[in-house]
Amino acid sequence: RIHVMAGRVPLGTDRAAVAGEMESTFIENLRYTADLLSQEDMIGLLEPINNRITDPRYYLNTPHQAAAILEKVGRPNLKLQLDVFHCQIMDGNLSRNLETYFPLIGHIQIAQVPGRHEPDSPGELNFPYIFELLESLGYSGYVGCEYAPKGDTLEGLGWLRSYWERRGLQHGGTSKAAK
Repeated sequence: RIHVMAGRVPLGTDRAAVAGEMESTFIENLRYTADLLSQEDMIGLLEPINNRITDPRYYLNTPHQAAAILEKVGRPNLKLQLDVFHCQIMDGNLSRNLETYFPLIGHIQIAQVPGRHEPDSPGELNFPYIFELLESLGYSGYVGCEYAPKGDTLEGLGWLRSYWERRGLQHGGTSKAAK
């Protein structure tokens, strides 16, 4: 799997004025990319990045926009990389968006909103609920941690050990009963 970047709206350009041309170019580039990736048996991932905080000029900024583009491109080896941080900032309604776009999702990334820190840091999102929702939907892929840890890496992953312990799991997510 590889993240395929959408590019940025040119400086000094009105987003709405160039939206059609940018979409056409992006779709053409994605078809070309998908064909190359298919030769290597690879999946391309499109990540909407919020334009409210993170990158005001990034072209692809909602899962709705990404889903429409994926449909127009029509290649099975292109998927949605859903970063819950960006999705929450742009649209909220995270549970419904996960359910709606689940068939398109090829990768999930997480970070707490608004601080973009660990999932157990103060913020808007209830990650135990989100993880249970992903399990109930049948998500079996990786969950990428794309946040700014408040401390070092090991400290920044402490939330995961606590999450596993609350669920009766050992390090690595394996059941204690299975041992």
